Amino acid sequence: MDTNPVTYQTKTATEKNILSHLEDCDNNFTPPLSERTGLVAYAKKLFEKAVTFEAWNNDRLIGLIAAYLNTDDSRSVFITNVSVTKEFTGKGIASRLLRNCIAHCAKNDYFVINLEVNRNNSRAIGFYEKHQFKQSGTQGDNLVLTLNLK
Repeated sequence: MDTNPVTYQTKTATEKNILSHLEDCDNNFTPPLSERTGLVAYAKKLFEKAVTFEAWNNDRLIGLIAAYLNTDDSRSVFITNVSVTKEFTGKGIASRLLRNCIAHCAKNDYFVINLEVNRNNSRAIGFYEKHQFKQSGTQGDNLVLTLNLK
């Protein structure tokens, strides 16, 4: 049992922290994240453009939700990444990060949160449905899931 506590923060991870985390979690994705995007460029984009909701174990980023918050009239959010390192899965970290993200978005008057998940990733689909996301469309091999905040 790991006696080091998990701490939760928002937008503190460096680009290097994000890249290291994505590399740790690459094969947790269906299909692997590196098969869909370059991890270095993606980490840079997340660092520069996303709000990150983070779980830390000491100085290691072990959980990450990255969301693009659109301030146009749509007041919409797109969650582009949800990941937890293998050894910390099943401990409620993703749920806590998602609740933190939803609370932040609601507090800041966003209307809707969208995300995409591979249609074959039943575990992830069940996770989002547990958090009240509903299927609202498809995008290639992905389902579009939506949570209305208003």
